[in-house]
Amino acid sequence: MKIDKLGSDSGVLICGHGSRAKIAEREFSLLAAGLRKRYPALNVEYGFLEYSAPNIHMALDRLVESGVTKIYAVPGMLFAATHAQNDIPSVLTTYMEKHPGLTIEYGRELGLHDEMIAAFQTRILASLGYSEIPALGELYDTMLVVVGRGTSVTEANAEAAKLTRICCENIGFGWSETVYSGVTFPSVGRGLEMALKLGYKKIVVAPYFLFGGKLIDRIHAYVDKVAEENPSVEFLKADYLRDQKHVINTFVERIEETVTGPQGHVNLMQNFKERLARGEVDVHHHHRGEVDVHHHHAEFQPAAEKEAKKADAHSHSHDQGHEHGDSHDHSHSPAHTDHSHAPYKHIGHPNGPRTMINENVCCCFMRQFPQDIVDVEMAIKPATDQVPSCKKN
Repeated sequence: MKIDKLGSDSGVLICGHGSRAKIAEREFSLLAAGLRKRYPALNVEYGFLEYSAPNIHMALDRLVESGVTKIYAVPGMLFAATHAQNDIPSVLTTYMEKHPGLTIEYGRELGLHDEMIAAFQTRILASLGYSEIPALGELYDTMLVVVGRGTSVTEANAEAAKLTRICCENIGFGWSETVYSGVTFPSVGRGLEMALKLGYKKIVVAPYFLFGGKLIDRIHAYVDKVAEENPSVEFLKADYLRDQKHVINTFVERIEETVTGPQGHVNLMQNFKERLARGEVDVHHHHRGEVDVHHHHAEFQPAAEKEAKKADAHSHSHDQGHEHGDSHDHSHSPAHTDHSHAPYKHIGHPNGPRTMINENVCCCFMRQFPQDIVDVEMAIKPATDQVPSCKKN
């Protein structure tokens, strides 16, 4: 059910942790304000576990006093750590037990929703002066350092590291690291010290936080200190998330998930068909059940095989498009015809797969490289005179 279909007896509660910093309290309230602006008829309140007002009990009281009997609560938290997993549901359950006739459904944390990733990437790009992702390779000389909150819950820390990797590949940085402001490691200070040793002259420090406060101030202080000690390196500080539209969009979806209830698991085939219907993927006919398989890519030939195949009438093209004429067929052994590698947009990354050229890697993998990259790497180091692993029986 969509939010705008909820009746007057339903309400939404955004649950936060709370902070002694007034700016954090004020900026968290903007999340509820953003929902009210989109859905003026919706009963929306927000409350905190501690430090800030209103607390969650006060927010629940307001909803009940307005005639609400069904409350959809969601944690206003980026990842599912202790507060989202235990503390908030404990408060909600206790309150519901003391109010017969009241039902409270509890939803998911914001998590790595596509909209949250878009929100974070928007902040990172803005720090660099971009409104959209730049051309491939433009930021290979720049490093991204993401600052997560840090918690005793390993999975939550891992989600921050996953976010770092997603943004690094999506935007196209040369390198990335994840540091934390909380109880885990590496700390912001130590992480920045280690980052400097990689030699990048431009480093973007991006805090993955919903709102400001003492932690953001502390992060900025670390960056300023390290920047002052290393004037040859340019440090850029990305803004935190606040109530930007992508964040509000995520709250809307999390609330609607809570209203609808748990959905069935989508298997890989169903997921593929849905993406295919949206035009997000293409069907690749690598193998058509024939003995001779027609490929759209030129097969990379290591040095040991080139001499033996000079007499062949094949015409190989290694340009950016990797295309052949229709008359070009390859016959492969069964062991070779049942695997291939999807094209990778950062195939030419200076720290990536190109560093393995001439190291006896899979032909299917090698044929993704444009010929100019192959030529450059072959000039740097000699080829390994062995049969690629995919050609071995």
